Amino acid sequence: MTLIAQNLSIGNRLHDVSLALKPGQITAICGPNGAGKSSLLEALAGLLPPDEGAVNLGDSSLAKLHPRERAKGIGYLPQAHEIAWDVPVRSLIELGRMPHGDTRAEPVDAAIAALDLGPLENRRAQSLSGGETARVLLARVLAGEPAWILADEPLAALDIGHQLALLRHLRAAAEGGAGVVLVLHDLAHAMNHADRVVVLDRGRIVAAGAPGYALASDIIDDVWNVKARWLREAKHHLLLLS
Repeated sequence: MTLIAQNLSIGNRLHDVSLALKPGQITAICGPNGAGKSSLLEALAGLLPPDEGAVNLGDSSLAKLHPRERAKGIGYLPQAHEIAWDVPVRSLIELGRMPHGDTRAEPVDAAIAALDLGPLENRRAQSLSGGETARVLLARVLAGEPAWILADEPLAALDIGHQLALLRHLRAAAEGGAGVVLVLHDLAHAMNHADRVVVLDRGRIVAAGAPGYALASDIIDDVWNVKARWLREAKHHLLLLS
C-alpha cells in the first residue's frame, strides 16, 4: 500500500506538502530544526489532522480508517521516549500486538532478537537507560508487523553499534515489503541508508529524490547554511563540513 500526502498544510508548520511514499523503500525526512519534519511524520501517522489536504493509505483515507485498522497499517515511534507503566520489557513489547488482538510469540521474539533485547526482556521497563528504552519502544512497533514503520529520530539515543544494527533491520523490513519512513538529522546516515530523501525547509519540500540528488552539496548549503562536500569511501559517503 502506498502512503500518500496530498497538499498538506498545518498551521505555520507545513505548507502544501505532497508526496507519495512507496513500500519496500526507506525514506528519510531531513531538514534543519523547525523545518516541519516531526509534524509531517505525525500527519502521515494520522495523529496530527491537517488544516488542509489529506493522507491516504492505499485507497483509504487515513482519517476515515478505524483506529485498529490504522494501527495495523502504521507503526509510529515518536521522538520522546517515555514509558508510563513499569511492566516487564517483554510485556511492553507485546503491547505492539494489540491491534491484532493477540500476543503471538513469533513476532515478539523476532523484535526482541532484532534489537538485541534478550538480556533485558525480564527487566522492569522503567529501570532502563535512555538507549535501552528507545530500543524497547521500537521493538513494540516492530512486534505489530505494520505495513509502514514511521520513526522520529530513532537513532538519536543509540550507540554506534545499535544504530547500525537498527538500520540493517529496517533495511530487512523494507526488503520484506514494509515501507519505512525515518526522520534523520544525520545526513550521512540518510545518504548511505535511505532509498529516497525528502528535504524540508520552513514547512515546504525543497528537494525529494535519490539521496545523491536531494542531499547534493548545493542543497545542503542552501538549507542548512553550511559548506559541505561528500567523499566516497568504499561503498559509503562521508560528509565534510567547512
